[in-house]
This record gives sequence, structure tokens and C-alpha cells, in this order.
Amino acid sequence: MTSVDKHGEGLFALEDQIRECYGRVVYSHKTYEKMGERCNDRLTHIKLAQLIFSAVTTVGVVGLVFTKNSNAYLFGTTILSLATLGLATYAKDIDPGGSAQKMKAAANQAWDIRESYLSLLTDMKVGDLSLSDIRQRRDDLQERLNAAHASAPQTDAKAYRAAQKALQINEDLTFGPGEIDQLLPVALRRS
Repeated sequence: MTSVDKHGEGLFALEDQIRECYGRVVYSHKTYEKMGERCNDRLTHIKLAQLIFSAVTTVGVVGLVFTKNSNAYLFGTTILSLATLGLATYAKDIDPGGSAQKMKAAANQAWDIRESYLSLLTDMKVGDLSLSDIRQRRDDLQERLNAAHASAPQTDAKAYRAAQKALQINEDLTFGPGEIDQLLPVALRRS
């Protein structure tokens, strides 16, 4: 086997590894986004429930003031007040808004690393990088990815399945023919 053959095999092996890393980062990025969306949805539902409970509790208090037989209002208002308190305590403990922000930060980090992997693959295709340069950039990206994952919040299987659906079925990261051209200024279009 000549050194050219070894270089070609080495380049192919590196490209395979980098492509796989790129794919994993694409999934991580989308999973963080989907988990963040779920956290935001949970926050919206909790805030809406708090608003409804507070409004109905207020109606109960007003009813207590204006009715003579107020046992029903008293009982109902007490139950709703306790439910409102319970919901507020639950929301404080789980902090879906804070979780959503952490997921967004993790998604942003993953996006940056994803784009760096894509740039590396593009530079490899152009062919002006040595195997040593490719290895160095790969190692740097792996260190960045490890640091990002170490500080990122946990996701779950439901978020991963949502990411899978978004990427495989909805084709979230793909563009149709001519779609990119429509986004570019006329001078940069290919068609």
C-alpha cells in the first residue's frame, strides 16, 4: 500500500468520524430546541392556570362580600386559594422558564459547534487541509462539544423523538431546490 493509499484511507476514516459527530450534534441541537419548546409550553400552561385560578378565586371573594349565605362561596374560595397556592409552589420548584432558557443556551452552543463541524467537512472537501490540520480541528471541536454537554441540562426521550420527527419527517434542516436562492440577494443566486 502506498502512502497515497494510506492518506486516502486516513482521510476517509476521519471524514466518517467527523460526519458521525456532525450528525450527533445536529440531533443534540434539535433535541435541546424541542426540550426548550416543551419547557416554554409548560410555563405557558402554568401561567394560564394560575391566572384562571386567581380570577375564579377573586370571583369567590366578591361573592362572599355580596351574599348572605356564603358557605358555598367560602368553601369554593378556600379550595381555589389552596389550588392556586399549590400551583405557585409547583411552578417555583420546577422553574420551567429557567429550564427553557438553559435549553436555549445549550441549543445555541450546539448550533455553533454544528456549524463548525459543517465548515470542517466543507474545508475537507475542498482539499486544502492536511490530515494533521483535520485532526487538530476535530480534537478542538470534540473538546468544545464535551464542555458544552457537561454544562447542558438533561433532555429526555420525548424531546429526542420530537427532534427525530423534526429532522427526518419535517426535514427541519433541509432546503428545497431553489429555496436558498430565494433567501439570497440576486447577485448571489445560482439560478
